[in-house]
Amino acid sequence: MQLPLMPTSRPVSLTSPPAGYLDWVAELKTRIHGAQQRAALSVNRELVLLYWQIGRDILARQSAQGWGTKVVERLAHDLRTAFPEMRGFSRANLLYMRAFAEAWPDDANVQQAVGHLPWGHNLVLLAKLKDPATRLAYATRAMTHGWSRNVLTHQIESRLLEREGRAVTNFESRLPAPGSDLARTTLKDPYLFDFLGIGAEADERAIESALVRHISRFLLELGAGFAFVGRQVPLEVGGDDFFIDLLFYHLKLRCYVVIELKAGAFKPEHIGHLASTSPRWMRS
Repeated sequence: MQLPLMPTSRPVSLTSPPAGYLDWVAELKTRIHGAQQRAALSVNRELVLLYWQIGRDILARQSAQGWGTKVVERLAHDLRTAFPEMRGFSRANLLYMRAFAEAWPDDANVQQAVGHLPWGHNLVLLAKLKDPATRLAYATRAMTHGWSRNVLTHQIESRLLEREGRAVTNFESRLPAPGSDLARTTLKDPYLFDFLGIGAEADERAIESALVRHISRFLLELGAGFAFVGRQVPLEVGGDDFFIDLLFYHLKLRCYVVIELKAGAFKPEHIGHLASTSPRWMRS
């Protein structure tokens, strides 16, 4: 007996929306983008303020109690043990926090100006500019015009503000344009995602989590001889923090196999980045 075919409904995306619907959706998208930016900037301010407070504490305790730089190495170990999912607690970054607090002794500037920029931007300002007024002027301009870190670096190296004749340094408390490089950088800053506990790249971390949940099937897909070592395995290379997405060991080849997850299309530079950040024992 042949059953009658059920009528198929049209996909919802092909139905005709009512009058005014598309304008309303466009308005909602604008609101959502604005909310995302406000949330990211709020988290960023908290993160930068936390780094400033840690740096200030290191300065104060070293000065009052005579602690040397060895205590920074111990602190890096203890913080990374306590917060294994968070980047930024390497010895090098803790020393950057110390220098950051030393460069900005008044937390008002951290609260009102440089706290609106991602940590990477602040490291550029710290490394390339010694004068506080000039540093503040570039921080203000970066926020006002939505400069990415690369653009900020270029403008400092080309002495943009000096050529303009010292820019006004009153900070404008406003959001960067939604499509600006700074807005995209802030929303995708790996330090922010780790600070929130949701990973460096939310979409790639979701892929990674799904693979780990089905690790037995994934190992069968890889073939015989693979042993799972861990996910987000921390490495410190040249004073910087790096994390291996998935690390395996091949029992027959007696070598480590590193899997770097990328949500987008493969690019040749991905291999170069992986090779440059892997320690020698892993490449040999």
